[in-house]
Amino acid sequence: MDRRYSHIRDWIFDLDNCLYPAATGLFDLIDERMGAYIQRLLHCDPAEARRVQKHHFHTHGTTLAGLMKEHGVDPHDFLADVHDIDLERVQCDERLARLLGRLPGRRFVFTNGDAPYARRVLERIGLHDHFDDLHDIHASSYRPKPDPYGYALLCERFGIDPAHALLADDMVQNLAPAKALGMTTIWVDNGSERGNHNFDAKHVDERVSDIGEWLETIVGDLND
Repeated sequence: MDRRYSHIRDWIFDLDNCLYPAATGLFDLIDERMGAYIQRLLHCDPAEARRVQKHHFHTHGTTLAGLMKEHGVDPHDFLADVHDIDLERVQCDERLARLLGRLPGRRFVFTNGDAPYARRVLERIGLHDHFDDLHDIHASSYRPKPDPYGYALLCERFGIDPAHALLADDMVQNLAPAKALGMTTIWVDNGSERGNHNFDAKHVDERVSDIGEWLETIVGDLND
């Protein structure tokens, strides 16, 4: 184990565009379903739905947060609808599964999505047996990353000491609250939409482009 991370007892990972490559375009399918949902909700055309969707994403951190605040949308209904997608684009990643299994301590998923969807994706990638638990948008009281409240709930729920925890996320702004708590932070810079928004070097301990490659460098060669 790389000694820079020898103090880490809890490894926390974002899900979408982090545990699988952003280039798979899986989130594009969710994006499309969000647009269709907004069209039905507001009885508007695709262009207006797109404007509303991105307004909420940019203003509130997630489309859901904005729809809940401004339109009273039921989060369970919204999440069940937009996550009803085919996961064929995501492939099993045996290397990543083996590497995660070699990390000492506990492993968590911290996502702005919901648990049913997260579990489907983890099973598709082959990672479902390599995480101790997950913390979703419901567990964060619908206050998405980078709202610090969800991070506090995560730490309280699982008894995580931030000084001995690490967060890896593809959205650099989501690292700021973790860094403020004292966590080690990894930015997975792999082309996510607005992934570099609010970039500040002091919030990033390490910048990587691929979770698997990074893990391989810190836990050693798979054959050792």
